[in-house]
Amino acid sequence: MGKFVIKEAKTGIKFDLKAGNGQVIASSQVYKSEASCKKGIESVRTNCAVPVEDQTVEGFEKISCPKFEVYADKAGEFRFRLKARNGQIVATSEGYKTMKNCLNGIASIGKNAPEAPVEKA
Repeated sequence: MGKFVIKEAKTGIKFDLKAGNGQVIASSQVYKSEASCKKGIESVRTNCAVPVEDQTVEGFEKISCPKFEVYADKAGEFRFRLKARNGQIVATSEGYKTMKNCLNGIASIGKNAPEAPVEKA
């Protein structure tokens, strides 16, 4: 089972969602308070089963928030970001070499986030 890990950052506090094998699936922005960070975790739980907007396809169909956005970064790797209903980014991924692995990362959030316990690093 996965878990959310809350940890201190240089300018605040953030979380990582880790899979059962300890790999980071997604990371949050930096929040000013632990309470705000925990609200971000709840947003991931609430929005982990939303549609995917594939921005790697020319003329992609825009989907309203909440949604996962899949895109290619400057290095040509695939990444995703989870946007809440208000359009704010609540979680982002690492770079993946293939689209399939990126989509597997999104599926892993749906599998791990809903019941994942919260721990402090």
